[in-house]
Amino acid sequence: MSNRVYDNILQTIGNTPLVRLNRVVADLPCKVYAKVETFNPGNSIKDRMALKMLETAEKEGKIKPGGTIIEGTSGNTGMGLALAAIVKGYKCIFATTDKQSKEKADILKAHGAEVIVCPTNVEPEDPRSYYQVARRLQTEIPNSWYVNQYDNLANRQAHYEQTGPEIWEQTEGKVTHLVVASGTGGTVVGTGKYLKEQNPNIKVWAIDSYGSLLKKWFDTGELDMGEVHPYISEGFGEDFLPENYDRNAIDHFEKVTDKDGAVMARRITKEEGIFIGYSAGSVIAGLRQMKDQLTKDDLVVVIFHDHGSRYVAKVYNDEWMLDRGFLDVQTVRQLLSGLGRRRLVTIDQNSKVADALELMKKYDIEQLPVMLNNELTGSVTQSGLFKKLIEEVDVRDQLVGDIMEASLPVVEMETPLERLTHFINKDNGAVLVRDESGQYNILTKYDILNAFSKG
Repeated sequence: MSNRVYDNILQTIGNTPLVRLNRVVADLPCKVYAKVETFNPGNSIKDRMALKMLETAEKEGKIKPGGTIIEGTSGNTGMGLALAAIVKGYKCIFATTDKQSKEKADILKAHGAEVIVCPTNVEPEDPRSYYQVARRLQTEIPNSWYVNQYDNLANRQAHYEQTGPEIWEQTEGKVTHLVVASGTGGTVVGTGKYLKEQNPNIKVWAIDSYGSLLKKWFDTGELDMGEVHPYISEGFGEDFLPENYDRNAIDHFEKVTDKDGAVMARRITKEEGIFIGYSAGSVIAGLRQMKDQLTKDDLVVVIFHDHGSRYVAKVYNDEWMLDRGFLDVQTVRQLLSGLGRRRLVTIDQNSKVADALELMKKYDIEQLPVMLNNELTGSVTQSGLFKKLIEEVDVRDQLVGDIMEASLPVVEMETPLERLTHFINKDNGAVLVRDESGQYNILTKYDILNAFSKG
C-alpha cells in the first residue's frame, strides 16, 4: 500500500493489486493472476473510466460548474461518477434497469444520486429503455451532460492509459493472456490495445453472456437481434454494439451461462477469499472453458471488475440461487428414491383418538395424516395429542376430526431439500409429498437431517 497522503478520494483510483489465484484454477497448467479492481474507492474498475470521461468533458466544455451528470448505468459506472460529482460539485441522475441488484441503486442513492429504474426487456430504442430515458433527461435539464459510456471513447482511453500499463508493469511484461467480461467495450479494448502494442502475441479473450449479441458480431460481423434475449448476468454483454469496440484489440469471445458465472463467483469468494461480483465469476468460468488452449508457460491476467457487496441479495443469497436453479442440490424426489417405498400410515377423520394413539405406538411415528374419502383433512401429532390428554381426561373417546390439527404441508417432488427447512419446525416435524400417481409420501425431520448429514 502507498504511504502517500491524498488530497481527495479520486486520487486513490487505480494502481490496484495483482493477486495470484490458486484453488479455483488449480487444474489449469499456468499461473493465473486477478487484477482486483475492488480496491478502487468505488469498489469497481468503472471508477477509472468514470473520472476520465468527466475530466474529458470538463476540458471540452460539455459541463459547467454546478451542472448535472446524466447516465444510463447498471450501478458501477454510476458509483464512479457519483464519487467524482461529490468531489467536483456536480449533481447526478442515473437511469438503470430493473434486473440490477437493489444494492447498486441503494449505494448510488447513498452518494446523493437520483436513480430512475427502467424496464430491462425493451429494445434499446424504446423510449422506456434506460438508454433513451438518460438521453431524454439531458435534453430537458439545463447545464447537463449525458455521459454515454458506451460510445464515449474516453472510456477505453482510461484503460489504455492506466489498466494496460499497470498490468504490463506488474507482470514485468510476461503476461500472455488477458481475460475480461465485456460490456461497454472500454476495459477489454483499451487494456487489450495497450498490451498488444507492447507484445502483439498477447491473447485478449472477452467473456460474453448468452442473450448478448457481442460474440456473434465478433465472429461474423453481423448484429443479429435474434441472439438477444433476457439474461440474468450483470455488468457485461450487450443488445447493441457500443462505439468503444475495436475488433483488432480482441482475439476471441467466449459465452458463459448465467448459472456458471453465479456459481463460480461464490466459489471464488469461498476458495480464494476475494469477495467479488457476478462478472468476475463469469470470467473464471469462461477461462476454465478455454483451459485446453493454455500451456505451462502462459501467464493469464483476469479482471475482477467489482465487489460482492453489490450482489448480496442475488448471487450470495441461497433463496435467489435456488429459485433460478443455480444451486446443484438434492431434491425431494432424490431423497424419496434413496429411502425406498414406505407405507404411509393415516387415520380416518371419524376414527377415535384412541385408534390414533394405537397407530402411533404400533408404528413408532410422531405425526399421522388425517383423511376423509381419500382426501387430506388434517393431522394428528404426538405433541398435539399430549397437550390434549393433559387438558381433557376423556379425549381418547373423542373423534379424530374433533381434535385434529392443520394438515401437514404438501410439497412437490422437485422441491430442493434446502427449501424444506421452511416447513419443518418445533410444531411441525414432517411434510407430505404427492407423486405423479396421486399417492402421498411422508418425509420427517429425521429423514431430512440424515440426508444433510450424508451430503
